[in-house]
Amino acid sequence: MSWMRPTLVISALASLTLGACLLTAAPLAAQGTTTGTTTGAASEPWRIVALPQSSLVYARDGSLIGEIGREWRTSVAIRSLPRYLPLAFIAVEDQRFYQHDGVDLIGVASAIKGKVLGERRGGASTITQQLVGNMHPELIDRREQTIERKVREQMAAREMEKRYSKEQVLEAYLNTINFGRGWYGVEAASRHYFGKPAARLTVAEAASLAALPKSPVGYDPIRFPEKNRQRRNLIIDLMVEQRLLDGRAAAKAKAEPVRTVPGNGMAVPSGYFVDAVRQTLERAGVPVSSGGFRVHTTLDPALQREAVAALVEGTAKIEARPGYKRPTMAKAKAGSSDYLQGMVVAMDPATGDVRALVGGRNHAIAPFNRATLALRQPGSSFKPFVYATALEAGLVSAVSVVPDTAIAVPLQNGRLYRPTNADDAFLGDLTLRDALAKSRNPVAVQLGLLVGMDSVAALAKRFGLDTPVAPYPASALGASVVRPVDFVAAWTAFANDGAVVDPRYVTRVEDARGQVVWQRPAAPPRPVVDPRVAFIVRDMLRTAAEQGTGAPARRLVGAQVPVAGKTGTTNDNADVWFVGMTPDLVAAVWLGFDKPRTIAAGAAGSTLAAPIWGQMVGRWYGGRAPQRSWTPPADLIAVDLDRATRTVADALTPPERRYTEYFLPGTEPEPLRSNPWKLPRWGAVLGEP
Repeated sequence: MSWMRPTLVISALASLTLGACLLTAAPLAAQGTTTGTTTGAASEPWRIVALPQSSLVYARDGSLIGEIGREWRTSVAIRSLPRYLPLAFIAVEDQRFYQHDGVDLIGVASAIKGKVLGERRGGASTITQQLVGNMHPELIDRREQTIERKVREQMAAREMEKRYSKEQVLEAYLNTINFGRGWYGVEAASRHYFGKPAARLTVAEAASLAALPKSPVGYDPIRFPEKNRQRRNLIIDLMVEQRLLDGRAAAKAKAEPVRTVPGNGMAVPSGYFVDAVRQTLERAGVPVSSGGFRVHTTLDPALQREAVAALVEGTAKIEARPGYKRPTMAKAKAGSSDYLQGMVVAMDPATGDVRALVGGRNHAIAPFNRATLALRQPGSSFKPFVYATALEAGLVSAVSVVPDTAIAVPLQNGRLYRPTNADDAFLGDLTLRDALAKSRNPVAVQLGLLVGMDSVAALAKRFGLDTPVAPYPASALGASVVRPVDFVAAWTAFANDGAVVDPRYVTRVEDARGQVVWQRPAAPPRPVVDPRVAFIVRDMLRTAAEQGTGAPARRLVGAQVPVAGKTGTTNDNADVWFVGMTPDLVAAVWLGFDKPRTIAAGAAGSTLAAPIWGQMVGRWYGGRAPQRSWTPPADLIAVDLDRATRTVADALTPPERRYTEYFLPGTEPEPLRSNPWKLPRWGAVLGEP
């Protein structure tokens, strides 16, 4: 009767295992103190403790856009879940859950028999044992394959079931386990895999989640839907065998495809924006990373979606251009971000609400937030601040003529600074309006020297730019670095009649009970410059967008939407920008490498950044008209001029040459004052060398 020998061995081993549990029951707490702490929950692996929760982040329309916390978890009551959800886990993980005392001796014996006979069987760990290990990994490390660990785990499981009900144990288990991708507990897993709360899961979806504790990676329904489906159907069959589900419901569930939601259950990719939210709240003293909060933000999901798409598509097109020689994202080494990067920020000029923010091409690969943390040269997109300083001083008007010519500016180090243009040409006499539209560098430098670069720096600081503007001529061309989100906020003064706003990401934060614990109402705009100056600069920027370097952006936005804006390109072609505005938005697009270097020969904001801006804004508006409008402020003089002759228009001026120019009182054309037909004009600050 040799067939009886293995059975006798198994029985003996099972008895030994049980005996070991009983013999070592007394010193349980002491054996569990692997961290050196001997008091409280740290030495009590049987205790059910509250685990970290994540804070949920919502867009302005209430849709979920992110979570903040080391472990993404939202605990839910078991009684809020459909009955078949916990039963699916019981069927596959611990079919005698309601019969054992924390340790399933039948399962232990079966596991030992399998080892003796070389059969593949389960590990005999009950749901309670799994909970002990998952809840207290510092005391009971389930990766440790030793008898000692198993005994401590069994003892803790028994003690847990003495002190807690089965329902409490099962609820804690469902809220604790790892479902992969940093998602813990059935609520977070359900939200991110299937886009719904766990209370609304179907039988098939519940079984799909029950497949994951065995291997969150191997049965990931996003990466391996077929593997997940096979194990899901096995679990459904087990539920039928154990009389936890009837055959008709099982057949319906097995026929259901494994269908996960795109974007991991988020309304729109918003990783960089959520990072900015977290940083904002941490600076405000809100412990958002400890979890349990509901954070309501200013993000517009529709605009954010267009911003992400425009940046991703636009940078890919640049990399696909013939002759592009820099590393590309498609061919980058794993984990490398050494390829063309970009950022987008869009803000409501009336409130400062950040409606869209993209800090890079891929948050998972390169989480550095270029929108809020990078310091980059803005190039010619800084010129409006120079022009505003000159207009505010009353020294010029939009039709003042300045020569676009070669100049040489002596520097303190004895060298000469010689600004040139991107096309290596000089166009001669130009009005300020035309010079800004065509982005002529010598004109901006001359204006900066006329008013003093210290005055330009002071105005930039008034507008909210905390990064210093160096008192050098090159700063008139955007050589001093800025932080992109602050740069966009400073630009709101041009869109907002001379008043600037601060960026706002969060409107309010609620705790788990729905009580508001922090809020930030929209602050009123701060006046920083004469509204008339702001209007004139904005109107000049409309020409820059319609007829100048910003035309590629203007063409992609519907004619019903006014657009004003300015390109920016550094002299080494390492940073390219387009900063633009509509009555509803101020937005910027920047492209460059994290370690500044030339993007490509001839790279420019007009050809690289402006089309991305235009695509984003144009698609967001669609056929809609803006909700606001631009109107001239009071005490501004409007004059019809002849574009060709730069004189006041008369009855003989052709309609196509007629346009309206705006002036501060005292800077209007002299025909309206004293000297007929003579416009203000002044020469170069320095003559040709």
